[in-house]
Amino acid sequence: MELGLPDVVRDPTLPARVRIHEVGARDGLQNESALVPVEVKAEFIARLAAAGLRTVEATSFVHPKWVPQLADAEQLMPQLAELRGQYPGLRLPVLVPNERGLDRALAHGADEFAVFASATETFAQRNLNRSVAEVLEMFRPVVGRATEQGLTVRGYLSMCFGDPWEGPVAPEQVVEAGLRLIELGCAELSLGDTIGVATPGQVAGLLAAFERAGVPVGQLAVHFHDTYGQALSNTLTALRHGVTVVDSSAGGLGGCPYAKSATGNLATEDLVWMLHGLGIETGVDLAALAATSAWLAGKLGRPSPSRAVQALVGPTGSTAATR
Repeated sequence: MELGLPDVVRDPTLPARVRIHEVGARDGLQNESALVPVEVKAEFIARLAAAGLRTVEATSFVHPKWVPQLADAEQLMPQLAELRGQYPGLRLPVLVPNERGLDRALAHGADEFAVFASATETFAQRNLNRSVAEVLEMFRPVVGRATEQGLTVRGYLSMCFGDPWEGPVAPEQVVEAGLRLIELGCAELSLGDTIGVATPGQVAGLLAAFERAGVPVGQLAVHFHDTYGQALSNTLTALRHGVTVVDSSAGGLGGCPYAKSATGNLATEDLVWMLHGLGIETGVDLAALAATSAWLAGKLGRPSPSRAVQALVGPTGSTAATR
């Protein structure tokens, strides 16, 4: 960074700005084997906001039995109450699985939500013990109640490119499930490569299929895992097709507790390095973000898997972990 890197070469065919939907505090930490103290989670989110991220998915109001790592959602939310005042425009969405989760989230001040569905039957059964149709029907009152109050709901759609039990997933199958989420009232649809098997050709094909179905590209986001090292190339393909919202996880945290072949999410630092090199605005201070991920890696007791974090602060994160 002291050398002025990355060198910026603007590509006029790409979006001028990308909004990063940071998922480390929820999707990342839910996959940790050890429970992270709520005070550490609150500081992590505060550091992410200070680094310039303006959409930080805070937690999940799923039953503690299913995701014990996020059982402290009620304790976490009050600790985040002052952040919006400190950082204008900061969004702190939370995941809710059903009406009970929505009630809990509303009671603790949440005003933006996400629901999580699957494009494949097997994963729907393993993740929520319901069929795809049953999952979508369960979300109907959740999305309906939230939107009636003028609140925003995002729809996550997992297994959009491949399923560890069913194999490759047809674009038409993904579009069908995605349209159902949009019809329910989801303002944004995040297309998830849950096990990280997508390639750029698949990404282009799926985005084209949504375009044929009449879904504006501005309503779509992408969520790539880096199992085979394809997350950045897949992201660049999505950008070339007009996508401007990209999910990522600080330090490359995460995976999926219900899909054992899923490795970490695309690291936010690696994403920001690429975007900044392309002259795309993000509002993120890369050095501060890398320091944050190195600090959290120290709390977790292991190096960050992010290549950019390793390059900027070293493989152990020792220089940033003490900041």
